[in-house]
Amino acid sequence: MDMNKETLERMRQMHLWGMHTAFKSSLDGYSADSMTNDQFISWLVSYEWDDRCNKMIARLIKNASFRYDASIEDIDYSIDRNLDKNMIDRLADLSFVREGKNLFITGCTGTGKSYIATALGVKACQKNMKVLYANTYRLMGKLKVAKARGDILKELKRIEKTDLLILEDFCMHPFDAGSRMSLMDIIEDRYWRKSTVLTSQVPVKDWYEVIGDKTVADAILDRLVHNALRIELKGESLRKLQGMK
Repeated sequence: MDMNKETLERMRQMHLWGMHTAFKSSLDGYSADSMTNDQFISWLVSYEWDDRCNKMIARLIKNASFRYDASIEDIDYSIDRNLDKNMIDRLADLSFVREGKNLFITGCTGTGKSYIATALGVKACQKNMKVLYANTYRLMGKLKVAKARGDILKELKRIEKTDLLILEDFCMHPFDAGSRMSLMDIIEDRYWRKSTVLTSQVPVKDWYEVIGDKTVADAILDRLVHNALRIELKGESLRKLQGMK
């Protein structure tokens, strides 16, 4: 018994929490008599593996800074909003992320753009991908502060390393010169290598005007649009419809 306590203590000190839980459960009444030594070791390792994977996913989700809890399985198709379940299922396999393609989700306020983007982001985290979810306007403000502080390259490098960047409310506010250049740097760094999801109430055809500066807008949209998939949501706000119900 003392040896078992010592083993548990060593597992704890080595941060083998999955093994610790499994071994403790075997001592607390779980019968391992039917397992061979090899099977018992495999069982302990499986617990440790699952524990580490779950903690990694939890870290990725926390670091992504999602604003909502969302999942692919909970997306509502019962309301007619021009949402194709087959397309969502195809997007959920994340091949568009691995191929560095972009995704635009447009529609009126409350039609579920952010929820769908978040659900895809959570799915990416579950596949051990790095995700960053940010409001576009606030991110541009954060980059301005970083530039004034001399940390702009560090921030841009962090964004560049994310497998999936989700920019919420894209083109809701006009871009000034500094924001345009920051956006250009982000898009250039990710071009054909990393995926970007943009949610917006503004139709894609109007983005050019909001970005401003013909030369920069051309460069940004040329890199964003030509390899992008699109979801164009229709109809009224889901929040409004749910409130009426």
